[in-house]
Amino acid sequence: MVTAMKISKVLIANRGEIALRIMRTCREMNIITVAVYSEPDRLSPHVLFADEAYCIGPATASESYLRIDKLIQCAQDCGADAIHPGYGFLSENADFSRAVSEAGLIFIGPKPDTISAMGSKTESRKMMIAAEVPVVPGAAGAVDTLDEAKEIVESIGGYPALIKAAAGGGGKGMRIVFEEDELERALAAARGEAAKAFGDDTVYVEKYIQAPKHIEIQIIADTHGNVVHLWERDCSIQRRHQKVIEECPSPTLTPEQRSHLGEIAVQAAKACNYVNAGTVEFIYDNVENFYFLEMNTRLQVEHPVTEMVMGVDLVRLQIEVAAGQELPFKQEDIVPRGHAIECRINAENVYQNFVPSTGKIEYLSFPTGPGVRIDSGVDQHSEVTPFYDPMVAKMIAYAATREQAISRMVRALKEFQITGIETTVPFCLKALVHPEFIGGHFTTKFIETYWDELQKAPTPHDEEIALSALMGHVDNNNSKPVTRREAVLQEPSRWKMQATPGWKNR
Repeated sequence: MVTAMKISKVLIANRGEIALRIMRTCREMNIITVAVYSEPDRLSPHVLFADEAYCIGPATASESYLRIDKLIQCAQDCGADAIHPGYGFLSENADFSRAVSEAGLIFIGPKPDTISAMGSKTESRKMMIAAEVPVVPGAAGAVDTLDEAKEIVESIGGYPALIKAAAGGGGKGMRIVFEEDELERALAAARGEAAKAFGDDTVYVEKYIQAPKHIEIQIIADTHGNVVHLWERDCSIQRRHQKVIEECPSPTLTPEQRSHLGEIAVQAAKACNYVNAGTVEFIYDNVENFYFLEMNTRLQVEHPVTEMVMGVDLVRLQIEVAAGQELPFKQEDIVPRGHAIECRINAENVYQNFVPSTGKIEYLSFPTGPGVRIDSGVDQHSEVTPFYDPMVAKMIAYAATREQAISRMVRALKEFQITGIETTVPFCLKALVHPEFIGGHFTTKFIETYWDELQKAPTPHDEEIALSALMGHVDNNNSKPVTRREAVLQEPSRWKMQATPGWKNR
């Protein structure tokens, strides 16, 4: 148990959207905020918003945002009590967490031993197996030779198999193997890519689960032994293993599955003595089996959808837990309400296979209105550089039901205005009105399966038909969605009675 401490000043070891997000909560808690920035970020919104700001180096992250020594020295020089790592950069670096603590500062996140254990997929698998948490069938640890790999594949019932890097993520160091004669080459390729990306060529082999759903459970744990889960997020809409659209709750899970999965996530957190906010990720196959995938020992990019539905501030909870306070609620106190969807708006050209779109933002107008939240790290005249993550904003739509949340997000996406760079807004709009998304049955193969449709720009007619289907307006003769205009012509009296003010202009 940790005695509660006072946190008066926090250095945010990050940039952009997440730095601003953390600063806003700190201000609400009367905590002084300290920004750090690289040279090209000197006029970024997170720098201008902070109470204090310090330059820590040139554009290259390895000389600025990834310099542990500079970050800690800056925190000590400015008199900060704590460091919040945000997500990305050093957020899941055990050496950083340890160095922060050794410098007499508070790390707003889990303990270094936990980060180390969960940062290695092989070590986390061993720990979860010992805790009787279901994992994807495969190797218990690292696979060093071709013969070992063959034995593992045979033990899991054959191909397809998946070779995965033990460190890192984002799809790097990962190879799918469908035939035995591909195994040796894939093993070497995965090792080489893992070594280059993470400085560690350790890999392991597991069963390849084809077209699963990606379901993750948000947990929060304090230093007093309390661990609770905050329901799930469905993050199955992915491109190259990177999440694009997320929602809470999942349109797929039953209440029984949700409760069971939440209990497993809490069990997993307790098994590694977890403290602070974290996410336990699962894959869900087509015969309703759930398997532990990994644990993210940080705040997730998609955390806002949980905040909207659960009515909590995860950053505030992180700070309170880091200060030694007890969680202000128990599992039975959590009462979810409504539905939330998040779209990641990246500076990428959808029509050129998502190549980065850099440059100066000439004009920017974010959508507003009921139930719309924008988390962004740019403003008009910001420069989108090639040095960092291309995210421009996260758009979150909240409503009483999933159907209303989809309609609200579509409306918000259509209001979003930006010039100077290309963004993924058209792609998100097309995905949201796709029948497979509306039906809720999509898997991680959604984008791959419907790529030809999704890369085309949506038209107003497409949107009207899709939203008509969402609202239950179909042609009774052939069960196909119809436009709102067609629905009015079929049943004018019904529409006259049910029309709401302004409906003709939608």
